[in-house]
Amino acid sequence: MRTASLITGLLLSLMVDTAQAKECKGVNFPDQVEVGGADLTLNGLGVQKATFLKVDVYVAALYVTATSRDPNPLINSDAPQELILHFLRSVDVVDVRKEWTRDFVHVAPDRPISLMQRVATMNTWLSDMSSNEQLAFIRQPGAGIEVIVNGVIKGTIPGEDFSRAFMSIWLGAAPPSPALRRGLLGSECN
Repeated sequence: MRTASLITGLLLSLMVDTAQAKECKGVNFPDQVEVGGADLTLNGLGVQKATFLKVDVYVAALYVTATSRDPNPLINSDAPQELILHFLRSVDVVDVRKEWTRDFVHVAPDRPISLMQRVATMNTWLSDMSSNEQLAFIRQPGAGIEVIVNGVIKGTIPGEDFSRAFMSIWLGAAPPSPALRRGLLGSECN
């Protein structure tokens, strides 16, 4: 009887541990979310830092249908994904737009006009971000990237080329921060 109680307690403890959210820099993210009818699993959490002082700017969470530590299947995925940026400090919209444009130019150095026009459209949807506010990006294959600012759907940027370039910003060979990339690919968030 005592052995059965110990086993039951251990199993309950394991179930509670797996149901808990993941935490980074005081921000909790659930292990699973549902997006457009698809169940997505947290692939990883990473922190974006800025300036030579390494100030924490946001915690990013990447949700996918099949977790992976290899960035290529995630960048080239034909399944839904969600990237959430939870801001830890205030950032002016001018700085947000400047960084987005710089990041897209970096992952698409030939800068096709059609891609940069879509980046410009996305930039018009962004706003000043304060601490505890979020940007969310839902990748829907065949539709593009849905942009959500503080819970308000702003629109969808079409194109698989845009979706791949967008995911390459964080998961590609030269992300804004190597530690951010490692975290999104499942390493420790720090």
